[in-house]
Amino acid sequence: MDLIWTVLIGFIAGLVAKMLTPGNGPAGFFLTAALGIGGSLAATYLGRFAGLYSAGQSAGFIGAVVGAALLLIGYHFVAKK
Repeated sequence: MDLIWTVLIGFIAGLVAKMLTPGNGPAGFFLTAALGIGGSLAATYLGRFAGLYSAGQSAGFIGAVVGAALLLIGYHFVAKK
């Protein structure tokens, strides 16, 4: 059940991260959602492993948004023409 919540939060975090990052982000809905979910999974489990927060804390959502934003910024650098 924890993984389902992380994916759901990641979807929302991806949308928030897309609004916060400058420039044209990934054009597709599914790519934005995938980057958000990936950032959320990475930030959630790395943050818990490092002891920064535990399950259910609002810092997890903030970490998920930061993780998704970092993935979006990385995508900008990789996909730059």
